[in-house]
Amino acid sequence: MQKELQALAQPGALATLTGINRGIEKESLRITPAGKLAQTPHPEALGSALTHSSITTDYSEALLEFITPVNDSIDSSLTKLEDIHSFTYRHLDEEILWAASMPCIVAGDEGIPVAQYGRSNVARMKTVYRYGLGHRYGRLMQAIAGIHYNFSMPDEFWEQAWHASGKTTSKADYITGRYLGLIRNFRRYSWLLIYLFGASPAVCASFLRGSENHGLEPFDGNGKSFHLPYGTALRMGGLGYNSTAQQHLNVCYNSLEQYVATLSSAIGQSHSAYSAIPTGENDDYQQLNDSLLQIENEFYSPIRPKRVAQSGEAPLKALMRGGIEYIEVRCVDISPFCPVGIDAQQVRFLDTFLLYCLLEDSPPCNDEEQATQASNLEAVVNRGRKPGLQLDEGNGAVTLCDWADTLLESMRPVAKLLDTAHGSTSYEASLAEQSAKVVDPALTPSAKILQEMQEKGLPFFRVAMAYSEQWADYFHKRPLSDETLADFEKETQRSLQAHADLEQTGSLSFSEYLEHFFAQYENLRDLH
Repeated sequence: MQKELQALAQPGALATLTGINRGIEKESLRITPAGKLAQTPHPEALGSALTHSSITTDYSEALLEFITPVNDSIDSSLTKLEDIHSFTYRHLDEEILWAASMPCIVAGDEGIPVAQYGRSNVARMKTVYRYGLGHRYGRLMQAIAGIHYNFSMPDEFWEQAWHASGKTTSKADYITGRYLGLIRNFRRYSWLLIYLFGASPAVCASFLRGSENHGLEPFDGNGKSFHLPYGTALRMGGLGYNSTAQQHLNVCYNSLEQYVATLSSAIGQSHSAYSAIPTGENDDYQQLNDSLLQIENEFYSPIRPKRVAQSGEAPLKALMRGGIEYIEVRCVDISPFCPVGIDAQQVRFLDTFLLYCLLEDSPPCNDEEQATQASNLEAVVNRGRKPGLQLDEGNGAVTLCDWADTLLESMRPVAKLLDTAHGSTSYEASLAEQSAKVVDPALTPSAKILQEMQEKGLPFFRVAMAYSEQWADYFHKRPLSDETLADFEKETQRSLQAHADLEQTGSLSFSEYLEHFFAQYENLRDLH
């Protein structure tokens, strides 16, 4: 890494670090004033969830997803995210947005409406996929919200790095190889992000109703909240984005071909546990297929390689067409302590962490190492703040604190380089903020949530509800410029028209549409 740091410190290369591209996707549940999951349809005043560029839905009709455009300015990205919230609040009537990752009061699977996108084939495919998720894993898991952080280095950075490497491969292959190295390192060290930013140590009792083997402890005598005393991000553990069916799916990140072939095979591999779920008989689609994965998005991972797909193109085919374009970090909890769930200090650390993962040597991984990574992640999810907690560094046991200190110290030159490029001290300040959390676990978001519950004698629901109301008030009072408001209104109308146009086009039946779509995977299964 030292050689690359020295190269990046040169004036011509340093400027490329100001061009890091980022995009934020932030999910938020719509809730009633009483704190229950909204049962109302997606507000038409927000445009079409199928075609709007910045306001859509995820699994549930009540789970809004806000998307910022690709931007190389942290402040601009966060301002855009605040603008989307402000515009949305103008059209929610009395509903508000839930300010936490783990859900509000929910009434079982039946109380979680699945997202609807319209009558076109692409719309129907999105909804059927979600029905399939509900049948396979339960709808409750799909009501959990998070933040996805999209990250890519600018073209100028890659051009210089590729030339310095000797151009022994194509530029696209070089970039893909480097992003795969980033992903491997991310998986080695992602437990650190869970410790530093995990903000889901407790859940509302309604989320666990009907479940007896959750392993959580009652927080108080009245049984309104359950938690793990040293837990950090329950969203990333057994309660959240986890799947027993996928546990034996060993996805390798040593080459793009292996990654694509493994997931493509899982999409084409019938899974007996899903065979009883209707898949088109008498036009009854409750899932897209009975495979281990309906589509690649069903593979739950804290990080994904991505490329913008063309219309109708499968994501894996897009990756094989052009290589990895950016990476998507998926393990970020919503912080109830700031208006949009993430702030500039956290973004700066994410950039530092990801750039470190890119520059640091990243040897190939194997099944044994992947098992160790999963074990480390599970330990930090459930017991991350436990004094003396030990993790497996690969060469033996080490305490979380010692390993975290070593990693953060190793990131210092990266943070310093980013500060030099930006003419600031903000990146090193963000790093120092994270180091303080290692010294004092009480500073972590997960500890602060439990401490507030304890000090105020409130269940998780009441604490999260108070923050939800606070930020609702904030966004109701936050002004939008006439120009920004006009842009949102224009996009709303454009999305509704695009939605209407989609419903008027296409002569294929839904079964034919699916057949054409899934044919894309056939040639991808034999790549390795």
